[in-house]
Amino acid sequence: MTSNADTVFVEGTVFRSALLAPRPGAVAVTAGRITALDDDALASIGPDTELVDLDGGLLLPGFVDAHVHPVEAGLEQLACDLSAERTPAGYLAAISAYAAAHPERRWIVGGGWQQAAFPGGTPLAADLDRIVPDRPVFLQNRDHHGAWVNSTALHLAGIDSTTPDPVDGRIERGVDGTPNGSLHEGARALVSKLVPVDTTAEVAAALLAAQHTLHSFGVTGWQDAIVGDYGSHTDTSPTYLAAVEDGTLTSTVVGALWWDRERGLEQIDELIARRATIAERQAATVDRPGSFTAGTIKIMQDGIPENRTAAMIDPYLRTCDCGEAAVQDRGISFIDPAALTEAVVRLDAAGFQLHFHAIGDRAVRECLDALEAARARNGVSTNRHHIAHVQIVHPDDLPRFAELDVAMNIQALWATWEPQMLELNLPLLGDERAGWQYPFGGALRLGAMLGAGSDWPVTTPDPWEALHVAVNRTLPADDPDHSPVPLNPGQALTLGQAVAAYTDGSNRINHRDDAGRIEVGAIADLVVVDRDPFARPADQIVSTRTVSTWIAGRRVFTSTTNTTSIEQGTP
Repeated sequence: MTSNADTVFVEGTVFRSALLAPRPGAVAVTAGRITALDDDALASIGPDTELVDLDGGLLLPGFVDAHVHPVEAGLEQLACDLSAERTPAGYLAAISAYAAAHPERRWIVGGGWQQAAFPGGTPLAADLDRIVPDRPVFLQNRDHHGAWVNSTALHLAGIDSTTPDPVDGRIERGVDGTPNGSLHEGARALVSKLVPVDTTAEVAAALLAAQHTLHSFGVTGWQDAIVGDYGSHTDTSPTYLAAVEDGTLTSTVVGALWWDRERGLEQIDELIARRATIAERQAATVDRPGSFTAGTIKIMQDGIPENRTAAMIDPYLRTCDCGEAAVQDRGISFIDPAALTEAVVRLDAAGFQLHFHAIGDRAVRECLDALEAARARNGVSTNRHHIAHVQIVHPDDLPRFAELDVAMNIQALWATWEPQMLELNLPLLGDERAGWQYPFGGALRLGAMLGAGSDWPVTTPDPWEALHVAVNRTLPADDPDHSPVPLNPGQALTLGQAVAAYTDGSNRINHRDDAGRIEVGAIADLVVVDRDPFARPADQIVSTRTVSTWIAGRRVFTSTTNTTSIEQGTP
């Protein structure tokens, strides 16, 4: 027992384990760690102890977002942000207003539009041309697997009816072969490489704006799923390190260094050198509140089913009707499986954690095959590899997550029937494969470890919205995209399991074994919420709100009825 604690949380319930319901209790924190519980915590109250009244709410470990793009999200918030709109008319009005308000911008950039709002998921350059005829426009969709561009942008990039599709993407075309303004996957780079590079000041502001948002949702740390030169975005590791050094980064961050699929094994030595340089700079800032390390490699193995770039074992059910030769395709493996295996074996041997993007069942299998080969050649490692998204998993591959000790990094908010799923995915996948989607419960029952993340800005960074869907497999009833029919309800998680994935599981993915739990000795990364959602009906989970967020025992966010504040270093 520790006397004279720095902080003691009282008068509420405490989440301790996925297996136990939260129960009333007290938690003491001293020097950034949990030092006592319940009666011992109360006994540690001294004259200088700060008492935090939970007011009947819940104390739980801070959320860790295991797959997020905060700098990209911050930049999008500060640019032409379409995320609040849902219709073509709404998007066009917002774009027109933004362009009028920013005549100084040579390019109109931003994003957040939904594919399901447009016929076939493909908006047209002609619509943009009517409102922005004199400047190039580049707007990523909400999942950042496609872009909507105007004719000026197509012309500047030299994209016309004779331009071939890149090997890792597709240019949508009209019946005569003319590009229509929608670019998928790698085809985006044909235009994005021309977009002006964000300034150092803009990137720094975006990171702090994103951190502000994440703290407001109880997120205390994350894994940035792309750190490196990719598309129009430059390497953000200098921005993170600068924020660590000046004390404005308050979070614990792991950066996933980007694997350039246009290159090969020669980049491994460069990645090792980058990891070492980042570690050296981080080691010199141990007295700062935040941290940034980069021992992870991000490999993007496929796209998404909506645009037929997710890699599938069997062909999609519907062919393209846009003037191309009618072929049934199986999507795109961005990296040849043999090359993927060799890269994974070498990276695993070098001590890197692998963070994969895999959506289609073939992509998931290719990643698992590569990791199985790495284990066979290198032996069992402690690198804690994980596969993110895992939308469609063939039943034969589900047991392999536990067998190979590969974590499933879930984005639970997507596991629901909504317009994009119904109108774009289901016709391409069919009923059988639709039944294989987002198999969280099955993976957990087979012994797999789950971590969780948001993929923000693809979808909201609010963990409670994702937790709501993880449990109910439906969006909230007041959501305009709500369907009363749950998606594969047998794959639902209990609320305890889902919270554990977003806290303990994500911390373990980030190699933080002394965080993510409320027990004596654990790092005091904590969040206070305004109610105990375990004691309420499951359809009310989404209503849970953050009251305060704490990192290593230090308050970084406070919300009151009328005000929201961030302590030290954030806007």
